[in-house]
Amino acid sequence: MRTLTAALLLGLMAGSALAQDRAELDRTQIIGNRELPKVLYIVPWKKPVPGELAGRPVEGVLDEALAPLDRDVFRRQLHYERVLQAPASPAAAPAR
Repeated sequence: MRTLTAALLLGLMAGSALAQDRAELDRTQIIGNRELPKVLYIVPWKKPVPGELAGRPVEGVLDEALAPLDRDVFRRQLHYERVLQAPASPAAAPAR
């Protein structure tokens, strides 16, 4: 009978000891200034590199491809391409 009473008493004491470990925390409430508008300012933390280009390029690749050709310049480019693609042997290349 004594062991039963001792066990019951220890059980009740352990329950009250666990209840004492519980801490009550106050709730935190953060309220900002309601008069200011809700705006996000993104500020760079570093200055941009001088070589970076901003915006669209002045002339695009498409504009260059659709530009009118000069006849003499175009023929000269074709001649250079033929010379570069020709075999390297001296007998095959005609002299001008």
